[in-house]
Amino acid sequence: MTNQFQKWLTGGYAQAEEDPGRIALDSLRAFEESGAGRRQFMAALGALAAGYSVNAVAQTIPGPGPFTLDATNGKQYPPQHGMKVMGPVNIHEIEQVSARTLDVAHFEYVSSGSEDEYTLTDNIRAYELTKLRQHVGVDVSRIDTSIDILGQKLAYPIILDPTTKNTVVPDGDRLAAIGAHGANAFYGVTNALAFVDELKQANQCPNWWICQLGHRNRQLAQTWAKQYTDAGAAWLGVTVDHPYTPNRDRNIRNKFHNYQSGVLAPVIPSLTWEYISWLKAASPLPVVVKGILNAEDAAAAVKYGADGIVVSNHGGRAYDGAVPTLVALPECVDAVRGRIPVMLDGGIRRGSDVLKALALGAKAVMVGRPPAWGVAAFGAIGVQRVMELLAAELTVSMGIAGAPNLAAIKRSMVRLPWEEYRL
Repeated sequence: MTNQFQKWLTGGYAQAEEDPGRIALDSLRAFEESGAGRRQFMAALGALAAGYSVNAVAQTIPGPGPFTLDATNGKQYPPQHGMKVMGPVNIHEIEQVSARTLDVAHFEYVSSGSEDEYTLTDNIRAYELTKLRQHVGVDVSRIDTSIDILGQKLAYPIILDPTTKNTVVPDGDRLAAIGAHGANAFYGVTNALAFVDELKQANQCPNWWICQLGHRNRQLAQTWAKQYTDAGAAWLGVTVDHPYTPNRDRNIRNKFHNYQSGVLAPVIPSLTWEYISWLKAASPLPVVVKGILNAEDAAAAVKYGADGIVVSNHGGRAYDGAVPTLVALPECVDAVRGRIPVMLDGGIRRGSDVLKALALGAKAVMVGRPPAWGVAAFGAIGVQRVMELLAAELTVSMGIAGAPNLAAIKRSMVRLPWEEYRL
């Protein structure tokens, strides 16, 4: 039990001229930091109200349990944070914390998909049905997750999607950038000009890339490209799978941000492959096209000058019924034939999911919802924890699967649901 809470229980504040409400709130915060939760805090107060002695109640309150990082026998730990942040043991549990933190409308904005959410569900289900084939007899005493991609040296092949966080929590994009910096992660964003200079001065700015839904004409596109090139972006991205606002039933039902049912609301319906040449004429940065789902479009992206593609269905938030990204990945990889890197997003919740995508030919993956849940749950440190957790899980998965580095992850390590399982 914390000293502050002990003092509060025993009446140590009784003679102090302090606000009892503030004292209770401060005590609650200190109590949570000890490893106990609000339910135990309220139970302790209830026990006191019922007439139990202070000493009896104090014995039921856990203090901070010792946690020793045992580095013997080659153990490696991800970065450690406060007990509250370390409490959730996976991305699913961080999502649950964010559900308790946000109101229904904001949580469903992050977590829902379009229409009947078939694609949202299928993105996740594809990973569940795709099986790993472990390779044994391999020296995996050292695991290296680093990769070079389009001029960026990444500590691990997991990139933050350009999912806006400002719609989720106030100042969310800036907080997510700070978290990405803490996790040494490559950060995707849709608008960085409001905070990037501030973070640079504070030495909290990650390496980052910018992505938008396109522009209506060459002049706007090139002004945008030059602006973000000068601001320090590493890549320029364009998302091509969102020409109209989709039907997002849960957002409509919640009356969130003026979503309406069955309205043909144009975004950039005139966007064509020519857009790539507009950007490349204005900036030397790599151009990444996000929203590819088939071999024909993957080949076209190469033809028209894209430097990289992201196999993506907008996380199931655009066209419901679209093919799951993990299923679409192999044909896109085959169509590109190694000429440009292929990345993927959609449905990734575990490090083992990352391994499956890499085995099917992705050079890196992107995550959108997990960092959004992280920033909603815990702020900047929540984003950092999400990325560190996924990277740590990937390391464990690689070690167990028999892959000491990314180059050792082979197509033979996975079987898609319809493939015959042969040794």
